[in-house]
Amino acid sequence: MQPLAGRTALVTGAARGIGRASALAFAAAGARVVVVDIEEDGGKQTTALIGDQGGEATFVAADLTDADDVVAMVDHARSTYGRLDCAHNNAGILGAATTLHRYDDAEWHKVVAVNQTAVYLCMKHEIAAFLADDSPGAIVNTASYSALVGVPFASAYVATKHAVLGLTRAAAVEYGRKGIRVNAVCPGTVRTEMTVERIGGNEKMEQAMHATTPMNRLAEPEEVAAAAMWLCTDAASFVNGHAMAVDGGAVAQ
Repeated sequence: MQPLAGRTALVTGAARGIGRASALAFAAAGARVVVVDIEEDGGKQTTALIGDQGGEATFVAADLTDADDVVAMVDHARSTYGRLDCAHNNAGILGAATTLHRYDDAEWHKVVAVNQTAVYLCMKHEIAAFLADDSPGAIVNTASYSALVGVPFASAYVATKHAVLGLTRAAAVEYGRKGIRVNAVCPGTVRTEMTVERIGGNEKMEQAMHATTPMNRLAEPEEVAAAAMWLCTDAASFVNGHAMAVDGGAVAQ
């Protein structure tokens, strides 16, 4: 079964990690996928992987902190495939690992721009497209386990992920009567390149990350992607404004 057959999906941050896994999951579910990333080589590789698996995809290079790039991204989806049906706004960065009083101001503004403002811009123009096409669209934003709890040494990341959850809930309430659904996935620690780089081969650090979840392991990108894809299907037709924890039970402790 292909629950998204005939639909167009847009996935940001799709050059690697959760975004790549999500783009592949949407394609496997039958969607035509617009792969979006500022990193062109990785984005084109994701697009090629979808093609190798028999799916349909195009790549758009975009700086999501630039409103013009975001408009062009949405316009590309509509002009190439006729409409936009769903989006996974996944792009994000970790920022510095330090205490709040030592946080660099420039680094703070960078994290806010990528993790918060860019999500706002994506939602703004995706929702406008849904409304223009009278489409019951679906959006999934990548928040985080740290949108649900406090996490030390990551003040900008935690603050922006809380903001993403706030944007998700506000939009869900505003546009629910239009048939537009907006939800968030809240992953725990995921085995992505970004996480591996942060661990830096430190086995004790990885074991400490495992210990934060009752399942005693990191999530795989495909596990988060599966949740994001499901939230855009008709099986989730009455799920709106939800923060879906994909964290192995971490917030249940």
